Amino acid sequence: MKIAILSGSVYGTAEDVALHAGERLRAAGFEVWHDPRAQLPQILAFGPDALLAVTSTTGMGELPDNLLPLYCAIRDQFPAWQGLPCAVIALGDASYGDTFCGGGEQMRELFAELGMREVLEMLRLDASETVTPQTDAEPWLDRLAAALRA
Repeated sequence: MKIAILSGSVYGTAEDVALHAGERLRAAGFEVWHDPRAQLPQILAFGPDALLAVTSTTGMGELPDNLLPLYCAIRDQFPAWQGLPCAVIALGDASYGDTFCGGGEQMRELFAELGMREVLEMLRLDASETVTPQTDAEPWLDRLAAALRA
């Protein structure tokens, strides 16, 4: 199974989590594609069987600037990903209240609009509670690998 990882990061932590997720999913036997500067044609050329979005959230509850162009291209071009499995890892800070993990929520909504199938509830990593988000994501990534095989 081919998994494309889409990522957006403000300070680099979400990028680190995305890289770690790629390594973990490769070790589980999946073919993984990830480019932090990805453009939609590259993703379409890869032909993913599943998508994983890993994104941080800005202070206003929005997607990071480096993920926004890809998000807009996907929303505007509406690729034929209906039925594809998807999942989201969202990073944020719970002290921001209602906007906590807002970037991840935006990706979930986009995937739902595309008719994609969320195979695992979004993982929320809280910067106010963890200093090891890569490690904290591992049990969830193992469950994701199992869900994608099912």
